Amino acid sequence: METGMMNSSASSSKSRSRCPLQEQFLQRRNSQENLDRFIPNRSAMDFDYANYMLTKGKENPSAASSPSREAYRKQLAETFNMNRTRILAFKNKPPTSVDPIPSDFSSAAHQVKSAKPRRHIPQTSERTLDAPEIMDDYYLNLLDWGSSNVLSIALGQTVYLWDASVGDTSELVTVDEESGPITSVKWAPNGRHIAVGLNNSDVQLWDSTSNRLLRTLKGGHVSRVGAMDWNNHILTTGGMDGRIVNNDVRVRDHVVETYSGHHQEVCGLKWSASGQQLASGGNDNLLHIWDRSMASSNAPTQWLHRLEEHTAAVKALAWCPFQANLLASGGGGGDRCIKFWNTHTGACLNSVDTGSQVCALLWNKNERELLSSHGFTQNQLTLWKYPSMVKMAELTGHTSRVLYMAQSPDGCTVASAAGDETLRFWNVFGTPEVAKPAPKTTSEPFAHLNRIR
Repeated sequence: METGMMNSSASSSKSRSRCPLQEQFLQRRNSQENLDRFIPNRSAMDFDYANYMLTKGKENPSAASSPSREAYRKQLAETFNMNRTRILAFKNKPPTSVDPIPSDFSSAAHQVKSAKPRRHIPQTSERTLDAPEIMDDYYLNLLDWGSSNVLSIALGQTVYLWDASVGDTSELVTVDEESGPITSVKWAPNGRHIAVGLNNSDVQLWDSTSNRLLRTLKGGHVSRVGAMDWNNHILTTGGMDGRIVNNDVRVRDHVVETYSGHHQEVCGLKWSASGQQLASGGNDNLLHIWDRSMASSNAPTQWLHRLEEHTAAVKALAWCPFQANLLASGGGGGDRCIKFWNTHTGACLNSVDTGSQVCALLWNKNERELLSSHGFTQNQLTLWKYPSMVKMAELTGHTSRVLYMAQSPDGCTVASAAGDETLRFWNVFGTPEVAKPAPKTTSEPFAHLNRIR
């Protein structure tokens, strides 16, 4: 079982004096210049020759010198390379190699197959905002970034919206103590409507443009709703009661399907990009794969795969954007592993021990990379190269476990929120390459003429 909520009275009293989503201006330390001494390469020096030139090499050999002795001296000097004038000199550079392929032919090949420059990954967050009263609870999902480039975050009883385009902050809703605190938020695909899960088991649907409550979904759960995800007009919710419910938000009787498989709190829910498969993770250390082809309206839907390899709660879930049946999952503090699954067969393709609690996972939309956020001891974000799982970067700055991550619509920026009551923005995935326009196809000659059959 994971450590759920970590809060102290000192932190709560401190957070009340801070305004939410206000930028922190931290003085950065300038890195000192790395100055070093120059140490000559002694292996490139001829000390015997240097000693000879300093002692005997400059003596005048003209006295009592016969022609044969002079000829012998010159031949000896040429043999042992004693005609140098510099002492303790470095050796000459090796001759430049001759390219066997003419430059005219090699230049074209070099342009076609040029080495891709390595992307610079900033090691510090580009922006930090205050997030007072954010709940330090592993099982909740309190951060999401919508398609309209507006980020939503739940801080205690209130949902705030931060417009990333202009940097403006607004308050969407504050619930009463009987309903709250807020336990999950999730944007609809249109980027306008947002679902808000509550501690009293209700789910509210809001219009973010008009700040208007559209409807409240009741009866799906009997305890708090900590995980949600959308599949077109279907809002899937997971609760502490272990139930997973599909809600059709268009109809009055919104509960259209239920999934029964978890016997503890559901803390992770993710639909695949095709909308055909659903992954769910829970505090019972189970990972389920559900398929819409097995849906049943009369009885709870049976799972396609029940995966029991994790040894702690499974919250972090991420479907691969470049391989439809590839799912990454992360385990809690007793597991610490990222596992990769073939969701068609249920096979575990790889497992990597990260050394700390895995709180969230995000795929890079433009490169084969995976980002994970962690808890004790470093509270870091780790960027992995897939499929080798070589660490590309470790981003530090949070002082508490990084429970929540969200990705910007363009896939470049990642927002992370932690129990240290800060919201940080990382330019970890770089700038996406601009797609080159397709070359114009040359029209077929005489296309206007009729073909001869």
